[in-house]
Amino acid sequence: MKVTVDTNNYIIPEPCLIVSCRDKNGQNNALPIGFGANVSFNPRIIMIAVIDERYSHHIIKERGEFVVNIATEDFREQMEFLGNTSGRDTDKLKDFKLRDADIVDAPILLDCPVNFECTVIESVKPGTHDVFFGRVDKVHCDEKLVDSKGNIQWDKINVLKN
Repeated sequence: MKVTVDTNNYIIPEPCLIVSCRDKNGQNNALPIGFGANVSFNPRIIMIAVIDERYSHHIIKERGEFVVNIATEDFREQMEFLGNTSGRDTDKLKDFKLRDADIVDAPILLDCPVNFECTVIESVKPGTHDVFFGRVDKVHCDEKLVDSKGNIQWDKINVLKN
């Protein structure tokens, strides 16, 4: 038997994604994303959804670029910090290992094994969140997680799950 459920937990997204960005003054920020997915293989497009109350929302909207970082179980505590602290109030990434992305003007979180540099090609607001469609400009992956054909070995990554 099935019952009707009133919930905002429609689909549990996995793995956990952390989106990093940089404002026009050079301040880095990042936030966990509950809604993200592949949209297209050719061109490669990832979508993320960000509610407009989040500090990163206006940065992504204004700058038109971001990095999607794949978090591992070892990163759970940092992810919770990023989700519970506002970049309006503090430099959230000051204690993180970062490097500049190669193509977009945003930081890469080095403790995350896979990172996707993205340029916003379109955004829509179908409801509570703005959906940003990001063309994947470059993918970074820890060397030990790439096979001889250049594919990411996802089964070797202990991705952080909700």
